[in-house]
Amino acid sequence: MLHLLYILAFTVLAFIAVGNLIRNLIMFSFDRERPYPANSSGMGNKGGFGYYAARRQSIPHPELLDSAGNLIKEPLLVMRSINVDDARQQLDALYESSPGQKIERSEEA
Repeated sequence: MLHLLYILAFTVLAFIAVGNLIRNLIMFSFDRERPYPANSSGMGNKGGFGYYAARRQSIPHPELLDSAGNLIKEPLLVMRSINVDDARQQLDALYESSPGQKIERSEEA
C-alpha cells in the first residue's frame, strides 16, 4: 500500500514539474519578445536587465571589429563547394600525415 502512495505522490510531483517547465518556457518566450524601456528606475545597473540591456544597445562582437575598432563588412568565412571524393582524399592525406599515424605504423612493423 505504501508503494502505491509513493507512486501516486511522485506522479503528482512529476506532473507539477512538467507543467511548471512548460509554463516557464512560454513565459520566457513572451518575455524575450517584449521591449523594455530604455530607462528603468531602481534596477541598479544603468539600463537594466543585464542580458536585455546588452541586446538593446547592439554592441558588436569584438571578432566583428578590425584593429581600428571599425565594423568589418566583408564575409569572415568563404566556403567553396567540393565533391565527396576530393574531401575524402584531403582527409586521408591529413590522417596519413598526422603524428599519431606514424607511431601506429612503426608498432605494426
